[in-house]
Amino acid sequence: MPAEERPLRAVFFDAGNTLLQMNYAVIAEELARHGLRVAPEAVQHAEWRARVRVDDEVFSRSLPDTSTESRSSAGHYLRYVLEGIGVTDEETVERIGDWRRTFNQPVGVWNTPDPQAQEALALVRQAGLRAAVISNSNGSVRSILSTLGLTAHVDFVLDSAEVGVEKPDPRIFELALGQARLAPAEAVYVGDLYSVDVRGARASGMRAVLLDPGGHWGPRDCPMAPDLLGAVRLILTWR
Repeated sequence: MPAEERPLRAVFFDAGNTLLQMNYAVIAEELARHGLRVAPEAVQHAEWRARVRVDDEVFSRSLPDTSTESRSSAGHYLRYVLEGIGVTDEETVERIGDWRRTFNQPVGVWNTPDPQAQEALALVRQAGLRAAVISNSNGSVRSILSTLGLTAHVDFVLDSAEVGVEKPDPRIFELALGQARLAPAEAVYVGDLYSVDVRGARASGMRAVLLDPGGHWGPRDCPMAPDLLGAVRLILTWR
């Protein structure tokens, strides 16, 4: 059967900023300790802008040490979030960075489910499709998802620290396709970073949907959705 005629059989999801959210409230609490009164919603909106900036300025350039899991990339990302809420004092930025590196290890601040995660995964299952997770992580993503009750809704979880390759390398997507015994045209990927998620998935032959909750990505050559449910509902129209 030609690839374009293959039926859709699975939706693969990213974890961070997709099925999982940063704990915006705990970040706001830490900022308050430094005399900075910021609502969790303001941190969230700043993060929406920061992910676009870190993608454009760091990940899209494929420079050395641009792994999403590197200390350098995490530092740029946090700095962009803080700048987005008006925190530019270098001493404060460094202190918040030190706190983030030691907070709740090894999970860190990624310990909150997206409010739509359960419903989105259930919608995939109700449609008769398989679901799985492909994540750049430090080896902790499976335990995080399990603690939050999300692994019960997916077939498997691929953690880059466990398989030895990370997005955007197409090999991690190919590993998922192999484990699911699917052709690339039979699966779709949902993620939050254009250069990492969309380009990586497409390099393996899959389609991808980019999450754009704040409408900050601008024109991109891929389908976009404002949230998880929007992404899943869009994908289901392709069947």
